[in-house]
Amino acid sequence: MSIEEIKMAKRKETVTRVIDGDTFRTSSRKHSVRLANVDAPEKGAKGGAKATKKLNNQIKGKKVEVDTVDRDVYGRAVAKVKVGGKSVNKAMSKSKRK
Repeated sequence: MSIEEIKMAKRKETVTRVIDGDTFRTSSRKHSVRLANVDAPEKGAKGGAKATKKLNNQIKGKKVEVDTVDRDVYGRAVAKVKVGGKSVNKAMSKSKRK
């Protein structure tokens, strides 16, 4: 396995804090993680509290699989995330449309 493959490998991590409906922190990262292809409302914006609560209920305190696909301008991992084998990204995208 190359160094690049190791860096991009899927990692199991424990979620310590949900920041908003598309961003969270884990116990093993310096920077937060942002869900790829999810644009949830920010804190204080209409729907922000609901999105944050939904993500919190799905992942806080749980082991998640983080598959980093990119980095944003703030150094955050942009990732596909799964909990219990189910895509958190898809669940959060679907809830946005309802």
